Amino acid sequence: MQDFLYNLTSGDYATVLSWQSVLEVVISAAIIGFVISLVYMLTHKKEGYSQAFCVSLILLAPIVGMVILVIGNNVATAFSLAGAFALVRFRSAPGDPKDIAFVFMSVTMGLTCGLGYWIYAAIAVAVLCVIILVLHFVNYAGKKGNTYELKITVPETLNYVGVFDDVLKKYTNSFKLSRVKSVDFGALFELSFTVDLKDDKDIRKMLDELRAMNGNLKIMLSTEAPAVKSFHFQ
Repeated sequence: MQDFLYNLTSGDYATVLSWQSVLEVVISAAIIGFVISLVYMLTHKKEGYSQAFCVSLILLAPIVGMVILVIGNNVATAFSLAGAFALVRFRSAPGDPKDIAFVFMSVTMGLTCGLGYWIYAAIAVAVLCVIILVLHFVNYAGKKGNTYELKITVPETLNYVGVFDDVLKKYTNSFKLSRVKSVDFGALFELSFTVDLKDDKDIRKMLDELRAMNGNLKIMLSTEAPAVKSFHFQ
């Protein structure tokens, strides 16, 4: 038992490193990361994407692959690397859930390549990319039509119940008050509507009429991804 623990912690059971194994892991993982990055860019043309994030998707896979290759079965090294990674603090804001999924996919494929199963990683990433592209092009679970989120700020003295209904009926096929939130320590209320516009060309007219009714306070009209299309008046 003592010999087993000694060999396990001394590295005798670890994967033997060689130039060939290192090149296989780095090259195969980098190619797979590049494919993941291409699919990400293809599915985020409308929303836009960050160059740094796309490059990170490529680099994550070989980095994780090398970590797994170096660790092998060496428990001491594993704990050392875990302690080093624990010192890293991520200060970036939470991203889109799809972005997180791409990060996990790149990390998982790098881990698979590091274990030496790069053929299985290539098969898995090919199937996953096909699934992602199909879901993207069929717009799975996406909203149909001209659906927007409309936020209207009103003073606390205004009885907002039904006050905007006539204007919204004029310019939308349907609308629903989804949330009411107090802002500025209760001095104002923010009304959030989900609206289905009849025609995008009438957005300015609708917003002008709403501004005349809410005392010219802030109004924001945005899609699910505000960075894509938004209209802000204050």
